[in-house]
Formats: sequence, C-alpha cells, structure tokens
Amino acid sequence: MSAEEVNDNKRRFLVASTSAVGAVGAGFVAVPFIKSWMPSAKAKAAGAAVKVDISKLEEGQMVTVEWRGKPVFIVKRNQKNLDDLEKQTSFLADSDSQDSSQPAYCANNVRARKEQSSIAIMEGVCTHLGCAPKHLPDLNNSFAGSLGDDWLGGFFCPCHGSKYDLSGRVYSGMPAPLNLPIPPYKYLSESLVLIGEDEEKA
Repeated sequence: MSAEEVNDNKRRFLVASTSAVGAVGAGFVAVPFIKSWMPSAKAKAAGAAVKVDISKLEEGQMVTVEWRGKPVFIVKRNQKNLDDLEKQTSFLADSDSQDSSQPAYCANNVRARKEQSSIAIMEGVCTHLGCAPKHLPDLNNSFAGSLGDDWLGGFFCPCHGSKYDLSGRVYSGMPAPLNLPIPPYKYLSESLVLIGEDEEKA
C-alpha cells in the first residue's frame, strides 16, 4: 500500500470521525434548544384556551371539556329552563351572582355571555369541597324527584348534597357557599366557543 493510499484512508477516517463527533455535539446543543420551545410546567398549569363545537348540542344535553385541569360543563337549556330561572331566585343564596366568580358579562339572570342565551358554561366543581356535581336537568329523572318541590332542574353534588340551578347558582342553606364559577369565554361563531379567553385576554 502506497503512502498516498494510507494518507487517503487516514483522511477519510478523520473526516468520518469529526462528522460523527460534530453530529453528537449538535444533538446536545439542539435538545435543550428545542425543549425551550415547549411550554413550561407553569404554562401548562395555566392552561391553554379550548375550542368547543356546540353545533350538535341538543336542548337538555350537557358536554364536559377540560380546561386548566378542571371539568367545564356546557349545557343547552330550553325555553322552559330559562323561564324557570326567574322562579327560583327566592330559593337561591346568591341569585344575582354578586359574591361568585364569573366575568362581568355573565353577571345576569342566565349567567351567560348573551342575554337569554340557551347555552350555559361553568366549571363543574362544587364550591364546597371540589366534588363534581351531577347534571339533573328536569324532574323526569327518578332521583331528581327527591330533591324537593323547589327543584326545577340543575346540578346536584352527591358528596354533601349541595344543589345548583341550571345557571349554576347555589340554593340557600347548602354546604356550598358560592355559585359554580364561570370561566372567561367568547364565541368564535354561532357554533364554536373558545373557553379560557375573551376580549380582555383573561
């Protein structure tokens, strides 16, 4: 083997070795850089906004989505439900939602962004000890019939018996001290809701 062939083989070996070492080094640099693009644990805990298509939601139905690690109830009420909300005010602890957590645009009788809206959006976490209330929209449910003469549909917490109406307003004398919280939200269209963000970027 000539000296020229030996040098050529050495050159190839050195180029290959240098390329391999360079690739490994680039990997060590790239991994932290790419990780920096990913949301931090703090950002994940804050929770990104959630888009929900409500076009197939029928009257009396409820869907649950997750936002910031909590269940959020989206309920479609019928006209009777909306009419009944006014009848329930004397049974409620905070009928005007003055002490409860909701955006200013939901501080109304239906606790919704649009006045007389059939859609109600609220966090599905009892304000007593954080249990998940059950959706009992009317008296057709055999269990709902045992909730008293003042029951016109709403939510019942099975843990300690707190009752809420279909706007998430708590009844008087319940273990739960406050109405169900309402997250910020806005309509992107008639059938698409964005939960977790509104015009104020809440």
